[in-house]
Amino acid sequence: MTIEITGVGSVLPGRVMTNRELEGMVDTSDEWIRERTGIRERRIAGEDTVVSLAAKACERALEDAGKKAADVDLILLATCSPEMLLPCCACQVQSLIGAEKAVCFDLNAACSGFLFALDTAYAYIRSGLYRNALVVGSEVLSKLVDWSDRGTCILFGDGAGAVFVEEAQPGAGILSIVQGSNGFQGSVLSCGAKGGEPIRMEGKEVYRFATRQVPECIEEAVHRAGLSLGEIDLFLLHQANLRILESIGKRLKVPMEKIPVNLDRVGNMSSAAIPVLLDETQKCGKIKKGQRIVLSGFGAGLTYGACVMIWGR
Repeated sequence: MTIEITGVGSVLPGRVMTNRELEGMVDTSDEWIRERTGIRERRIAGEDTVVSLAAKACERALEDAGKKAADVDLILLATCSPEMLLPCCACQVQSLIGAEKAVCFDLNAACSGFLFALDTAYAYIRSGLYRNALVVGSEVLSKLVDWSDRGTCILFGDGAGAVFVEEAQPGAGILSIVQGSNGFQGSVLSCGAKGGEPIRMEGKEVYRFATRQVPECIEEAVHRAGLSLGEIDLFLLHQANLRILESIGKRLKVPMEKIPVNLDRVGNMSSAAIPVLLDETQKCGKIKKGQRIVLSGFGAGLTYGACVMIWGR
């Protein structure tokens, strides 16, 4: 038995911060940012929080799946930017959407968080403990950024994406999962507790890690699924940096036409990146029933993961 995604939803804050605006805040330029990252603009939360964004994304995923909050057994919320430590964000989302029967908790695997949460839902449902789950990635990274550090403040944005998952119908669902962690290199991407040290990153080391580890992870997941890379229709990858995406595509010998990109408009949204990209890609008709899809990401920890699925909708 496996699980499939039967509903998807996402939400972005209304405020758009362009590279031109950043030129007035830090020593950088629109051309410099676009050349090195591919990012033109990002969304910045005003009054929105990790919880409010997550709740809206969950409601949209439920609507897309034709389900009600009362149907939800489990809520898993991936985030590395919660405004509060207690209660956990997932329990706050439960209260906002009225999912009174759900068991709720948060996960923090940084930019890999959504994939780790999806894999956790897979394990719970496959075990028979729960029938379904809302899996959501939500971040307000703008509150963790040092706006005088041009190496990091140009990268990050805010947003949330969610999926509803349940037992798969024949011919659909997750085929394979690969996860990994490398805590020995954890210091290359770090952030202190609320009010502490902002996001710090050794960009070259993160680049080396991502461009080596992600292709290896994807190849292993595809092999475990009994497929070849040429049989994969779409690669929905963590949206960290366009140069990283291009390097991964080159190493896998996959054309960029198979690697959707939205980071030019939203920046790096950590755990929200993959579910937001998934929602946007399926809503514009690029994902079709029966297609073979790879989801893969990497993040602080260091963490990484990939899964292969057949789209069933």
